[in-house]
Amino acid sequence: MNGPFGRAAWPLLLAGWALAAGVARADDQPRYPDGAATFQANCAVCHRANGAGTPGLAPPLTEYPARFAGIAEGRRQLAMTVLYGMFGDIVIGERHYNFKMPDFGRFDDATLAAALNFVVFDIGHAPAATAPLAAADIAAERVHELDGSAVREHRATVVAGLPP
Repeated sequence: MNGPFGRAAWPLLLAGWALAAGVARADDQPRYPDGAATFQANCAVCHRANGAGTPGLAPPLTEYPARFAGIAEGRRQLAMTVLYGMFGDIVIGERHYNFKMPDFGRFDDATLAAALNFVVFDIGHAPAATAPLAAADIAAERVHELDGSAVREHRATVVAGLPP
């Protein structure tokens, strides 16, 4: 370990590598670890582990979900999206995304609420005043079966009503 950096530099180099690779530090654990596990196993393949999205495929989750969680129709949108999926063109930050997000209605309401809370609070950094989503929020939308295009249409109305 002597090499060009010397023994004392290795911990700093490894820490820098971990940050660049997106490896979490022990003191940077998610607020919603169960939701993080569900997200990583089911959503990260398209939206990436950090929620930044995949250009041309899946939109980033770093802004809108946290904003949606602060308003009633936005909270409904979040629940509808995970329950029924979404397809069709949407625009985020002047980029178009036209993909088919699958539905995740096979998961129970508590699991979906935890995954959404991970997105809203751990990825989107919603303000502390924002209430976490509950299983009851998911259950309330589960009774209204929709298809992915109806979910996208509802999203358009939610986005149009967001404050700047």
